Amino acid sequence: MALHLEHVASLEDLPPAAWNALAGDSPFLRHEFLMALERSGCVGRRTAWQPVYLLAKDGAEIVGSLPLYLKHDSRGEFVFDWGWAEAYERAGRRYYPKLVASIPFTPATGARLLVRPGADAAAVANRLVHGAREAALELDASSLHVLFPTEEERELLDREGFLCRKGCQFHWHNDGYADFDDFLGRFSSAKRKKAKRERRRVAEAGITFEHLRGDEPGPAEWDAIFAFYAHTFERRGRPPYLNRRFFDEVARTMPENLVIVLARHHREPIAAAICFRGNETLYGRYWGSLADFHSLHFETCYYQGIEYCIRERLRRFEPGTQGEHKISRGFTPQPTWSCHWLRDRDFHEAVADFLARETRHVDAYMDELDEHVPYRDGARVTLPA
Repeated sequence: MALHLEHVASLEDLPPAAWNALAGDSPFLRHEFLMALERSGCVGRRTAWQPVYLLAKDGAEIVGSLPLYLKHDSRGEFVFDWGWAEAYERAGRRYYPKLVASIPFTPATGARLLVRPGADAAAVANRLVHGAREAALELDASSLHVLFPTEEERELLDREGFLCRKGCQFHWHNDGYADFDDFLGRFSSAKRKKAKRERRRVAEAGITFEHLRGDEPGPAEWDAIFAFYAHTFERRGRPPYLNRRFFDEVARTMPENLVIVLARHHREPIAAAICFRGNETLYGRYWGSLADFHSLHFETCYYQGIEYCIRERLRRFEPGTQGEHKISRGFTPQPTWSCHWLRDRDFHEAVADFLARETRHVDAYMDELDEHVPYRDGARVTLPA
């Protein structure tokens, strides 16, 4: 296999089928998702995310790729390195631009070193890693960061001299539950009563729910859904990462991967959770509400998603970042990773020392959280391979 690399600033001219052959089951790696980010202006010109997609070719055939971006800040990454940037600045050095292999605004673990089925996976992945480091030098980037890679990719990047940073999210795993009551039946009595009470409060308030494909809400409903999403950011004094055109695009081009949990009160939309799904996983991504009802957030974002996964026989539910409150609702702590290569050897060693200490804290944090899961002894969920 005579591999050569190319950089492209857009996927517009790449056949979707050729790219999607590399994407596997992840909705976020699909040509349609990445092009929605481009066409809506969420990445590209006048943004901090400049695509420099890396392609590995065997002749004219694309056999591998790396979703790579030149970044001018650290927003939308969910792996926080602002302190590293400040340290560079204090030392009179420049941290930005940097190169990031990631899905913009999407803290979901998945393949980053994409390889076409049937190709030499080891050869393609290694060529992509080396090519990304070469790109960092050519673009005068301070560093290269691979965010939320798979465990196999983490091991490869560790061997290649990257620094591996451990994080924690909370995921739900389907242990073959027949229905939601079967799931709650694995809880301790006190935790089960609490969950039922939360659900009852929402139902007694007269709130109902729909699970909609991306192409099922009408324009007025999409107006409301986007308003809910934007309001979540506005409350924090920040503009939303994604605009209305992005959601119009994904609803049009990949509706089967888009799941909307829409809450109504007296038939009027009051809240929504916007999720994406693959063949095995539901990803909770965006939530918003313009109403204030007890336990509405828990029901919309967690319990409804769990019900959906049980009904659709999905293996796992990843509801996003942060949130220790997810533990009592059946989610368990799971490690996530990012991998980092810094050109400046002094800073590389300093970050290595920081990460060694940080990892010990993350391990202790996860051990502590593991003691608070709601499952009865002996009724612990079985993690799928």
